[in-house]
Amino acid sequence: MKLGAFSMSLNVKDLKISKAFYEKLGFVVFGGAMEQNYLIMKNGNALIGLFQGMFPGNILTFNPGWDENARNMEDFDDIRQIQKHLKENGITITSEADENTEGPASLMLSDPDGNVILLDQHR
Repeated sequence: MKLGAFSMSLNVKDLKISKAFYEKLGFVVFGGAMEQNYLIMKNGNALIGLFQGMFPGNILTFNPGWDENARNMEDFDDIRQIQKHLKENGITITSEADENTEGPASLMLSDPDGNVILLDQHR
């Protein structure tokens, strides 16, 4: 199963302070905007999202169809295909993608320890 680019989406208290901290670790702003309360930061092929006031906890994020540079991948598994596979294997989906659509969609699930996982397909 091809899940696409992986990033950690972090719920931060102060976006400016978090940005400065991660810049000291060698990350640079790759996307997002301060005025929209989120930044995507990159160091090599490592990605983190900094989100202020958007969700209650940290989230493991996968982007089917994208590589770590937000470029379209030719060979990828559509999110609806992934969802079908997960359901067939007994995984509980907490927020499903509409199986009757095409293109952008998302789904959410939690691992056995309660860590939230977001699959967010942009194409």
